[in-house]
Amino acid sequence: MNLTMMGIDFVHAPLKERERVSFVRGQVQALLPQLAKMPGVAGCVLLATCNRTELYLHGEDGVSLDPLAMLARAAGFDAAVFRGLSVTRTGDTCVQHLMAVAAGLESQIFGDDQILTQVRDAAALAREAQTMDSVLDTLFRRAVTAGKRVRTEVRLTGVPASAATAGVRRAQDFFGALEGRRAVVIGNGEMGRRAAEALRAQGCAVTVTLRSYHHGETIVPAGCDTFPYDRRCEVLEGADLAVSATTSPHFTLTARQVSALRQPPRLLLDLAMPRDIEQAAGEDARVTLYNLDDLGDLDDSHSAAAKQAAARILDEAQAEFYRWHAYRQALPVIAQIKDTALGRLHFDHAYDDLYRDGDMDGLMELAVGKTVDLLLGGMKELVDAGRLEACLAHMRKGSGR
Repeated sequence: MNLTMMGIDFVHAPLKERERVSFVRGQVQALLPQLAKMPGVAGCVLLATCNRTELYLHGEDGVSLDPLAMLARAAGFDAAVFRGLSVTRTGDTCVQHLMAVAAGLESQIFGDDQILTQVRDAAALAREAQTMDSVLDTLFRRAVTAGKRVRTEVRLTGVPASAATAGVRRAQDFFGALEGRRAVVIGNGEMGRRAAEALRAQGCAVTVTLRSYHHGETIVPAGCDTFPYDRRCEVLEGADLAVSATTSPHFTLTARQVSALRQPPRLLLDLAMPRDIEQAAGEDARVTLYNLDDLGDLDDSHSAAAKQAAARILDEAQAEFYRWHAYRQALPVIAQIKDTALGRLHFDHAYDDLYRDGDMDGLMELAVGKTVDLLLGGMKELVDAGRLEACLAHMRKGSGR
């Protein structure tokens, strides 16, 4: 199984380097066909999130692939810069890693409840781009299913886990309490909405900035006020904290804009990748700036027992994937067995006699008996009563007997 992946994540690369290889949806859609056309590639999936960029490849038999070099060629960056900031996994370790990622076990915020959706979306984009082959498709489906089981069956964390909730907990630590604080959230995507909802739940007065508003289409968290994005600096004046979480390629808040405020927010939370708030804004003595790499894992409630329970679920999912792959690998041999068995039957004189007599029941009995004998005769050392009983149970289940 020629599986390989390359990852540039928060473990191996600092934020300023991850920014250089972060891709939004449209960029992923453009990169996938380029990657799929490269020699030796049977299928590819590109997972791009706030904390990781990972390229998964299924290669043709006997072909050695360098996913970092391939992504660098397609995206136009220097692979040499990221050799020491990335990790490559192959075969079993590739499968294990994806399963753990989908379950939130490899997230910067342990148990991150957004990563499962991000893995599922990455797979969906690859299917849309027609770069997903059957091996990667089955692997990602198994990983998503396993991730769902972990989320529903195992309590990994004591609170909902995401960068948004971790940022709000960081704000609680900073202020002591958020009740009555005034917060501004720049960005009304999923991350922005989550942050706004979490701040409201802690008693903040929240204003969400919007680029435009369409009644019935724009979703604003309950209890939040809105304000035009283009006038965001007005609403930032005198606020206690500001959160920015957009997919904008440009800064939503610059150092110059912060310094121009008479009373800037004491706390700035940047939950975007690439960053929304210019790093120099944090040099203003009146403010404190946190970005994704400052959030860490603030919840230490996950236990060894929970991790073990999650690991058991992932082990089962991996075993199911390997069984599927083993059967897939056996399909050409199964086809040859069918052809060989049919050929042997045609040379059997009893078969000819029954055919001339029109004895269809006899033909069926002879064909089944001979085929079973031929199959089991080649597997005498592997066959035992237990395996045969399991096979018989499966046959009876299929027939309803």
